[in-house]
Amino acid sequence: MNNQKYLDLINGEFADKFGKFKDILLTQNKICNLTSVCDDKGVLYKHFLDSIAGEFLFSKGAHVVEIGSGGGFPSIPLKIIRNDLDFTLIDSTHKKCVYLEQVVEKLALNCVQVKNIRAEDGARDKSLREKFDISCARAVARLNTLAEYCMPFVKVGGSFIAYKGDCTDEINEAGRAVKILGGEIAEVFTYDLPENCGKRTLINIKKIKSTPLLYPRGHGMERKKPL
Repeated sequence: MNNQKYLDLINGEFADKFGKFKDILLTQNKICNLTSVCDDKGVLYKHFLDSIAGEFLFSKGAHVVEIGSGGGFPSIPLKIIRNDLDFTLIDSTHKKCVYLEQVVEKLALNCVQVKNIRAEDGARDKSLREKFDISCARAVARLNTLAEYCMPFVKVGGSFIAYKGDCTDEINEAGRAVKILGGEIAEVFTYDLPENCGKRTLINIKKIKSTPLLYPRGHGMERKKPL
């Protein structure tokens, strides 16, 4: 990944919005428990840089759903540098949705909507199921569980992009789940964040056929008994 290119965007052209975003994040973190990473270096590298490192996987003008948005990663940094993207942010926690709405308003971000629903409920909503070009998620659950939450939202021909840490074991164990849900693991990219801030993995899962209506199973089964 071209770390310097993205750092130049964060500290240069889009510095004002990233600065405002950081202020909102750290202020609201005292209320919402959004992140344990609060130091300047951590926010810059582990949140901002890591979020936009995958922007090359997001096609121009894509309609994107983010599952478990929480603090707004990767969605908000991606939206700041890629105004062409249309985002729907899904989170089950009301406080976090209120925070996300504040971020959208204060940063004047267009084409971003926030939905306070559970992913498994949203995936059964006809207005959301298989309606998106891309679904994405970062640090929500193990990949086999995450795939069951995310893939039902994606159109056939679209992608589920998972932001993970060092996760070779998760990729291996998720193969069966991905296949059942109508996907195939197309690409895996690994990279290091600067200053020993950690190893990261981007997993691009292509949707090659519709997800069976049985999934997601709901009632916590995605976590209790992963596919």
